[in-house]
Amino acid sequence: MEVIRVGMAELKICKAPKALTTIGLGSCVGICLWDTSAGVGGLAHIMLPDSTKIRRNDNIYKFADTAIDELITRMVAAGANRYRIKAKIAGGAQMFAFQSNSDAVCIGQQNVEAVKNKLKKENIPILAEDCGGSHGRTIVFYPQTGKLSIKAFDKPEVII
Repeated sequence: MEVIRVGMAELKICKAPKALTTIGLGSCVGICLWDTSAGVGGLAHIMLPDSTKIRRNDNIYKFADTAIDELITRMVAAGANRYRIKAKIAGGAQMFAFQSNSDAVCIGQQNVEAVKNKLKKENIPILAEDCGGSHGRTIVFYPQTGKLSIKAFDKPEVII
């Protein structure tokens, strides 16, 4: 089976039986969307919650708000039904050992909240998530089944 790699601040879609993977989800969030009936899935690796808060926001894949819009658009163009799309998310860790309320340090939590709010606004249900903590993640998403494999250093693989 072909596994397509998605880099940081990128998104890609595929048709089953292909899969999608991304590495290095620290404070970033991996957003996995799929329509099983159409066999279409997508993965966005977002870095920041809101494109309107950043001056240089020309990379729409970097932000939760704009990446989710683009992911939905591309999936529908590839044959997905907008009303059958479901989601699973992973990432949003706090990668620093110290505690702080600084926005820069809490970016993982802000990313998760932004993704959840945007998916709720788009009426896309989140069926499962593996978010938070203080560890990075590598994920592999299988749109044919909706299975999301999550690996983290020194932890057992989790499948949601």
